[in-house]
Amino acid sequence: MWVNSAIPVRRTERRQAVPVTAGAEQASASPPLIRVSFGEAPADLQTLHFLKSFRIGRVEECEVCIKNEYVSRAHAEVVFENGQWWVRDLNSSNGIFVNGERVPGAALGPSTTLRLGVAGPELILEVQPKPSERKPLPPPKITSASEADMARQVERYFGNLAPGEPVGEHTAMVRRAFQQVQTKQKRKYGGIMAVLGLAILAAGGYAFYLHQQVRKHTAMAQDLFYTIKSLDLDIANVEKLVTDSNNRQGMEEIRKYQSRRTEMLKSYDQFLSSLHVYDPKMTEQRRLILRIARIFGECELAMPPEFATEIENYIKKWQSSGRLARAIKTAQDNGYTAKITEELLAQDLPPEFFYLALQESDFDQYVSGPMTRKGIAKGMWQFIPETAVKYGLHLGPLVDLRRPDPGDDRHHYDRETKAAAAYLKDLYSTDAQASGLLVMACYNWGENQILPLVRSMPANPKERNFWRLLSAHRDKIPQETYDYVFYISSAAVIGENPKLFGFDFDNPLAQAK
Repeated sequence: MWVNSAIPVRRTERRQAVPVTAGAEQASASPPLIRVSFGEAPADLQTLHFLKSFRIGRVEECEVCIKNEYVSRAHAEVVFENGQWWVRDLNSSNGIFVNGERVPGAALGPSTTLRLGVAGPELILEVQPKPSERKPLPPPKITSASEADMARQVERYFGNLAPGEPVGEHTAMVRRAFQQVQTKQKRKYGGIMAVLGLAILAAGGYAFYLHQQVRKHTAMAQDLFYTIKSLDLDIANVEKLVTDSNNRQGMEEIRKYQSRRTEMLKSYDQFLSSLHVYDPKMTEQRRLILRIARIFGECELAMPPEFATEIENYIKKWQSSGRLARAIKTAQDNGYTAKITEELLAQDLPPEFFYLALQESDFDQYVSGPMTRKGIAKGMWQFIPETAVKYGLHLGPLVDLRRPDPGDDRHHYDRETKAAAAYLKDLYSTDAQASGLLVMACYNWGENQILPLVRSMPANPKERNFWRLLSAHRDKIPQETYDYVFYISSAAVIGENPKLFGFDFDNPLAQAK
């Protein structure tokens, strides 16, 4: 999870890496040597050794200094306590991940992978056993007179002779024959080992080449994905201009953009196929999570593994409640589903935003929220008065009361749904930079909480998306907004195949596919 576990951590004094000496290794009270390896590429690989506690961070004062945007000034410390090496988070912004799981601290095993932040650099921490702990091999035992006899014969014919030591003619002949056989074997096996070495070298070189190609294609695919998202923004802006001016030439321009987008999507799908992103061995549940992330405008190739795990946690929350099934039934019985998908598709938005209304109101068009400084939110999409007026909705005479109001457009689901689709499209094409997950976050708690964080990021889809928001500002995101995004996303995953998750209803958006 991205939940920061803010626990008090004892900070240690600054310590320096020390050279390993024979005396240090022999001291019974001294900790075992720990080796730290890090670097983004083989050419940048660094290895440090420590016999005392040390700190990891971005500033030079840290014994292990890593210049990276995900690394805090003093990010973590490694200490030796109670006969064990430990790593602890120093209240860093992005946390520490041990063997892929975020933790406040952990004991180190013989080899431990430590990552600084969700997408930060990795370090390998290896605890070396003390010389005294390495068990020497026992000397060979001679257990009988016959074995002793055999040992003497082997030494006589095949062992090393002292200079000038006399040997009999038979012994000399046996030793010469053995040396000839040994020479032939050395030549034979030397050639075999040379060929084997060349084969291993070639295989290693080919494996490295393949690895580099995968990295290159992954980077190209990500760049292509975010280029597509930038094109989505261009299309949205041209659509707005065309709608305002009824420009026929602009409509032709939009068609060109859309045709180009279709071709780019085909290329992106080819990249995913060549990289085996949707592996045949992948579970159907994990496949649906990737699919929904992409539908909501996030790149599968950049998705943190913790996101899928968190979606699975929220799926379990839906499974433990009857709320999802009841809300879907309400929408279908009242004909809301068709109208919602129609308005979303008219704005070129994913119909899966249907689940945002579910999270807001359980599809209750007469619900009223609590009084806030912005007024009372009302209706299926929970518009506050200010936003309702901005998107053309008429407020009723009971605007300041938590009661259904027939004169308020927010209690007419068709009018409010049309306004909600327009509002979502505006968020999508401006602040959210074509990220559906950012749209959700901004819709839930935008003005004073999320929007300032979102607007602090560069205005392009590659650097302003939900993955980046979580990595950079998880500790500042209200828990309500965090839950909001994951409840909607997990409901969309379930909606793709409800039976897979144990629900007794069909995909409510099947007609919109």
